[in-house]
Amino acid sequence: MTEKKNKLNKLEKQWILYDVANSAYTLLATALLAFYFDFLSPSNSLTSAWGAVNVIVTIIAVILCPIMGTYADFSKKGTIFLLFAQIGFVGCAVMSIFGAFPDWKYSGALFLITYIITEVGYTSANVFYDSMLSDVTTDENMHKVSANGYAWGYIGSCAPFILCLVVYVLGWLVFPEYLGLAFSACCMITALWWIIFTMPLVKNYQQKHFLPKPKHPIKETFSRLSKIFKELAKNKKALFFLFAYFFYIDGVHTIIKMAMSIGNDLQFENFGTIKLVIALFVTQIVAFPFAILFGKLASKYKSTSLLIVCILAYTAIGVLAVFLRQEWQFWAMAVGVGMFQGGIQAMSRSYFTKIIPAEKSGEFFGIYDIFGKSAAILGVGLISILSAIFPLAEGTWINISLIPLPILFGLGLVFFLLSMKIPASADSPEGGKIKKN
Repeated sequence: MTEKKNKLNKLEKQWILYDVANSAYTLLATALLAFYFDFLSPSNSLTSAWGAVNVIVTIIAVILCPIMGTYADFSKKGTIFLLFAQIGFVGCAVMSIFGAFPDWKYSGALFLITYIITEVGYTSANVFYDSMLSDVTTDENMHKVSANGYAWGYIGSCAPFILCLVVYVLGWLVFPEYLGLAFSACCMITALWWIIFTMPLVKNYQQKHFLPKPKHPIKETFSRLSKIFKELAKNKKALFFLFAYFFYIDGVHTIIKMAMSIGNDLQFENFGTIKLVIALFVTQIVAFPFAILFGKLASKYKSTSLLIVCILAYTAIGVLAVFLRQEWQFWAMAVGVGMFQGGIQAMSRSYFTKIIPAEKSGEFFGIYDIFGKSAAILGVGLISILSAIFPLAEGTWINISLIPLPILFGLGLVFFLLSMKIPASADSPEGGKIKKN
């Protein structure tokens, strides 16, 4: 009876499919879009230029996420979700145009503008997608569904990316004169995948938890936005969790964003682009079964305990990075990240859903995404500054520029332990109840 009860229903599976949809773009952006930009607009400092663009994207996301999240709670979550998802996958498709005109002097600039718009659509759609979790599943099944979303996102995104990688390698090694068209094909393949796996959720989603729509929803959105920060100040459990999330997810995002450049800068012998991409695949493949495993473990063990395990594991990975000097250590890091990446992201999302009011999930997830997206600047910024002073390639006995990693996870653990000691708010799903999760 319990097994049947916990079996994923149709809507839960359709919600998971959107993780499969947008994760394809995540993998494309992580592995290839920086090289695409460098192809269109060659630069002596790709890391600096690409980093500056992503800071702009982050700032826009930090401003938009809470506004859109608050507005979504007025029974329009599905509509706005589709709007931003469309901006994302249409933008991804438009990026394919510029590879056909690599010599046009405006291609690089227009590509960057389109990339920023695509990222805004991708990021904003995720705010609504995350907040839909309380509508598509039950409190008992929340951790499992969240974990399966990340798990199938990891493995599902590999399918279109393998095709993209074949096209890219053919363009790079066999037909270099058609490399621009290879990049174009990668963007179009990813956009089509994104569209196809978005439609089932759009077709069947219905918002269950929402606030009555006021006469002036936009004006009320800004009014509620100021109130939600005041409410968050009273909900100490959620507030301290968000501080914890800010630090430890910053470490996670920093590893994701910087792994390719770290592997490149360490200059292992015979360790080029192909091995870096293979390492990325290893992480994705390992992440799939372990994300599902964490979803199952959440039905037997406290999610707080599982989150502590994930944070401690990432702290150990951060320490390993500081002493990273051999290729086998890099592969060990790739496997370690895969083992705990899905767990820490899925448990965070579902745990936060449990400690906030369900009818205000949109605006609370808008704040959640502020902490998550703005965190991406801190670790990347610190490592970029320190690596300019202490280059990884110089071969010192420790990687001084990577010291921020274990510190970030340590701070995240401290705030999370503080959050655990605070009782849940009365209007959250856990308020007034005694639960193991």
